[in-house]
Amino acid sequence: MTTKSICYTVGLLASALGLSASAQTAPPANPSAAAKTTPASAGLVNDYLRQSNPAFTNFDIGGSVRGRYEVKEGYAIQGVAGSLDFRAHNADVNNDYFLEKIRLRAGYTGQWWGALVEGESSLAQSDERFAYANNPAVAGTTKKKGDGPEADNIELHQAFVTLGNLKQFPLQLKVGRQEMSYGEERLIGAFAWNNIGRTFDAAKMRFQNDWLGADLFVSRPVIPENGVFDVSNDYDYFSGLYATINRIPKNTLDVYFLARNSSAQASSAEPSPQFPQPSARDIYTAGFRLKSKPLELGNWDYALESAYQFGNFTDKRPGLDTPTGRLEQSAYMAVAQGGYTFADIWSKPRLGLEYAFSSGDSNPYDNKHETFDNLFPTNHKFYGYMDFVSLQNIHDIRASLTLKPTPKMTVALEGHGFWLANTHDSFYNVAGVARGGTAPTPGNGYGVNPDYGSFVGTELDLIVGYAVTKFAQAEVGYGHFFAGDYIRESFSNPTFGSQDANFVYLQLTVNF
Repeated sequence: MTTKSICYTVGLLASALGLSASAQTAPPANPSAAAKTTPASAGLVNDYLRQSNPAFTNFDIGGSVRGRYEVKEGYAIQGVAGSLDFRAHNADVNNDYFLEKIRLRAGYTGQWWGALVEGESSLAQSDERFAYANNPAVAGTTKKKGDGPEADNIELHQAFVTLGNLKQFPLQLKVGRQEMSYGEERLIGAFAWNNIGRTFDAAKMRFQNDWLGADLFVSRPVIPENGVFDVSNDYDYFSGLYATINRIPKNTLDVYFLARNSSAQASSAEPSPQFPQPSARDIYTAGFRLKSKPLELGNWDYALESAYQFGNFTDKRPGLDTPTGRLEQSAYMAVAQGGYTFADIWSKPRLGLEYAFSSGDSNPYDNKHETFDNLFPTNHKFYGYMDFVSLQNIHDIRASLTLKPTPKMTVALEGHGFWLANTHDSFYNVAGVARGGTAPTPGNGYGVNPDYGSFVGTELDLIVGYAVTKFAQAEVGYGHFFAGDYIRESFSNPTFGSQDANFVYLQLTVNF
């Protein structure tokens, strides 16, 4: 960690502690989601202006600063030769770095229209990862070291206008660069944990009345690329209909139909993208999410979600340098979760249990593609805070305990068990990229080895969130991943070997 990073962290902490008088707000129920949780305050600047002059009520002027220090052991360092998740020998798999995210925004909401502009500066220090590894190689793109994949020094994060007033008329139009988040963000999320986040250049029409809210949208995802103005992918379209029905007794029901249509040029739309861009595909996702309303089931809560995908997908096959052509997409996912909150005892503990499943490809040589496309998720919230896993070819059993020892503190303890859904398919990372591709690599790293055990491993996470003030939140987290049979067999060659992984982070967010 550099001297500059240390000074920056100390400065943030000092600023936050200086604002701590009379703070009574609680941290988010999920400590790791602090950046997404709506604060009790509209921000230091907004609070001051609105209290000083009622004319500022319709304005939104402010921003945020977030600093995070991460230590990773046993992680692949993107772009470094031979570096693989959980590899023990003869490779660099340890990395620590500091991330800073600064956002400034100005907005206005009138009776029938509104507008917002938000700039972002995402900085990284001491990160050994390449901004773009180009592995597997994509024709027309170039490997780039830069400051790592989470650096984008100056970019336009959001810029949109809205037309309509849902309180007086059931339709509203929102056009421009914007975040999109639906449901729990398993398939569509703002990816707030990431130092850059995710936005879309989109047009969205919303219909809303007392029993139904529905969004119809068409969009193109924005491609982060440090050093240039971020543009959207002209060859990757994402559109859909997402509706929430509120009149089901004790429950809300989300139903959705999503389409992702990417041409062959999508993967090389920009020369050095910092997020992987898709291969050609036309994938359609139909699904639902049923969730209990707060307190309607007493201290119990539950949620069910499932989705099916069809269409087609372009893939590569072992030993071939060119795609085999379009494969028939046939994949699905399912999530069941529930919990009980002991509301009448100290710290209001909640015990939770969740099972998440997504299909994998049962035969890499036929004309079907059965691996679920995770689309645009915020995976950090669901499949382990260490960010090794996405909702692709996986079984995940998750147990959690959440405590609120004080109104300003939340503690979360979680455990995960992971199994591959099908050993004829790959082990996918958090970005949805197959580790090792589809070629068999017995004992020498990841690949498709059907004779290996399906047990990937277990992960334990401890996260603590604390509301320093109503303008500032601090977090600290630790995770340990115990490598399972699949990982140990993948590195059975003594030259490689396998190891467990560790993750530690410290974070402070200030809203001004």
